Amino acid sequence: DVQLQASGGGLVQAGGSLRLSCAAFGLSFDDYAFCWFRRAPGKGREGVACLNIRDDLAYYGPSMRGRVIISGLRFKNAVDLQMNYLKPEDTAVYYCAADKVDSWTKDTPYDDYDFWGQGTQVTVSS
Repeated sequence: DVQLQASGGGLVQAGGSLRLSCAAFGLSFDDYAFCWFRRAPGKGREGVACLNIRDDLAYYGPSMRGRVIISGLRFKNAVDLQMNYLKPEDTAVYYCAADKVDSWTKDTPYDDYDFWGQGTQVTVSS
């Protein structure tokens, strides 16, 4: 079975950093694009960053652009999201998702992603 396991969330003060990790099991890592999304309380899902593993191309959403870096770690089949200069408005549950790279674009609808992880809570205090 395919599993995406998100980890690394926690409580951090404004201005701090966190590194999230999405470990992928049961799939061919290079055949997928991985994205991080988030859902803040009372808001809809929002794309944070995506990485096309095959082409090593990264895409960033407007809300955290310049403050996050997405990276693929082939040695452990994981996609990490380094988040810096965090703000209270970054408080959300962060999810990773994967979609076959052959059919994926940065505009792929949420419901079309093949696999989702369970989410990890990020809380930024002011």
